[in-house]
Amino acid sequence: MSVRQIDRPGTALLRRLREPAPPQPEACAFCGQRLPGGHRHLVDVEERSLACACTACGLLFHQDGAAGGRYRPVPDRYLVDPEHRVTDAVWDSLRIPVSTVFFLRNAAQGRPIALYPSPAGATESELDEDDWQAVLGGSPLAALLEPDVEALLLRRSDGHNRAYLVPVDACYELVGRMRLHWQGFDGGAEARAELDAYFDRLDARARPCTTGGAP
Repeated sequence: MSVRQIDRPGTALLRRLREPAPPQPEACAFCGQRLPGGHRHLVDVEERSLACACTACGLLFHQDGAAGGRYRPVPDRYLVDPEHRVTDAVWDSLRIPVSTVFFLRNAAQGRPIALYPSPAGATESELDEDDWQAVLGGSPLAALLEPDVEALLLRRSDGHNRAYLVPVDACYELVGRMRLHWQGFDGGAEARAELDAYFDRLDARARPCTTGGAP
């Protein structure tokens, strides 16, 4: 005798609720238009957050004084300083528990900020001007850095390091990828593989910055 399973009322609904929802397309924060992947971002300097924008809305904020200067467009330049060096002693002074950190200059607070990927997202570490000068003062990238919208990204591995100037949203993309794949105390093999792949793409895209400060 065959037995046919009959769903009780609500069982199918509960099964659908347990299934992960499909990702929703991102929309422009200003006009609501749906956005493709790779769309531009603006930095909300008051909230220290990113806002998605369509091309038309993004162009509006390239005008000086638009929205009272609250929103600033994120640039699209990637530079690397192949000559930059950081000693073990200087790196240890930062007290960063992972191999990757990025540095911002916050215009409103008038000070540099250091953040690093963690299972909780972007974690801020205290940084003063002496730390900033010790780590990045000798790199031409520091002089090129645009406050709020760009970051200096540093990765240290096996006693060697690479320094990059990147759009700030690229750093938060890295943070999101690490958070998604993080396992255990140190991130695990999957997160390390994701980190290697990210920097492989970055190396392919970044242009060398010369000691004179121009790419």
